[in-house]
Amino acid sequence: MPETRGHIELDRALDSIIVGARHRKDPGDLAQLMESIDRLGLLQPVTITPDGVLVCGWRRLEAVRRLGWHSMKVWVRSGISDKLEALLAQQDDNQLHKPLNELEKASLYRELKALRTEEAARRKQSTQFGAGDRGGDSGPAPGAGPGEHGDARRQAARAITGEASYSTHERVCALMDWAARKVTPPEIRAMANDALRRIEEGEPVKPLYLEVKDAFERLQTAPPEVEADLARQAREAFARVKAREKASGVPSLQRSQGPGSHFRSVRSFNLTWTELDGWTELYDVDALADELTRSDWERFDRVVTATIAFRDQLAAARRNASTSA
Repeated sequence: MPETRGHIELDRALDSIIVGARHRKDPGDLAQLMESIDRLGLLQPVTITPDGVLVCGWRRLEAVRRLGWHSMKVWVRSGISDKLEALLAQQDDNQLHKPLNELEKASLYRELKALRTEEAARRKQSTQFGAGDRGGDSGPAPGAGPGEHGDARRQAARAITGEASYSTHERVCALMDWAARKVTPPEIRAMANDALRRIEEGEPVKPLYLEVKDAFERLQTAPPEVEADLARQAREAFARVKAREKASGVPSLQRSQGPGSHFRSVRSFNLTWTELDGWTELYDVDALADELTRSDWERFDRVVTATIAFRDQLAAARRNASTSA
């Protein structure tokens, strides 16, 4: 995930903010947003890179332009990759010297989705800040625009490809995760690496993703004969990777998670789950149902879903370790 450093710059000239071609679209009706900004001010700044490239907040930028502003406060976000910044800054789609392959698109999509999610969290804080003036309304932040929070996946996909569909990017990201994570069973890791290599060579994403996903799900409760079949598939996938390396003379890239690959210790893991042991007995379900906001629930649901997926990966890794011991 990109770094989370940044600062508010209180006076940025609008003409100095670079808006690329992929941001140019119909902003829709800006009347309500303009009225909110005119009445309350811009409580949620737009996000730009240190070089002035717009990352998030195109409707807000357009609204203040129409209000006649010449400058605005912005959130300057560091830690954005050069390739993503270049993509966002494009004034013409033909400026890219060569098209992005699906793996490159997925990597940029993941980075931008994280940035959009981060900005959505800041907008939520702005909403809470302004709630007193709006009778507790839980809509978008004042100065952010109705519906502008959107969906980080659709927003990121549209910025990368011009299309709102994100399914292909998510599938490639899942394959990258299976290929990179140490907890992935070796059979699945080999198949995922082979699938990524084939995607780089132009094969369609969905069939390869479904093949690896099916293998991973079968492995969770696999009888010995299925495990043997998956091991055979993994050997074949590994052999294909090596054959391609030999034919091209270029070794496979070592796929890693970047900064996220510096995992915490087993001791930290045990402390976390020791502290959580019995937590479900500490809360009143009816009270939570009445008081949790939608974003509270979505965060809880996301963490639980990720935890279950991690549990399944860990169970498979332990089973594999016990059989190979």
